[in-house]
Amino acid sequence: MNDVTSDSVRFRFPAVRRLKLSREFERVRKEGHAVRGGLLVLGVLHVEGEKRFRVGLITSRRVGGAVARNRVRRRLREIVRRNQQALKGGMWFVVIARRSAAETDSAALEAEWLRLAQRAGIL
Repeated sequence: MNDVTSDSVRFRFPAVRRLKLSREFERVRKEGHAVRGGLLVLGVLHVEGEKRFRVGLITSRRVGGAVARNRVRRRLREIVRRNQQALKGGMWFVVIARRSAAETDSAALEAEWLRLAQRAGIL
């Protein structure tokens, strides 16, 4: 295997790392705590018996049309993927995009996410 292939496998963000079920999102909302920022809201829940982190992304229609919502979702997924090595295991977290997230660039979105993640104690 060449270096490019091994690097891309190491930094993958597989579907098993994502929260998908509504009851999982609801559990983070009810049992966890939230850290709020201008662009994002980060909900965090420590889950006993979970070895790795799992993440869910929420971009409601308030963020914008389908193109804007998908763009924000892709950016957030990439931000989490790039920073996954630093994230603590045993955590579920939900990232909720605010309306202003669609109007900002990726660098500002990543800076906000990193700030909230540090405040929440997941980095």
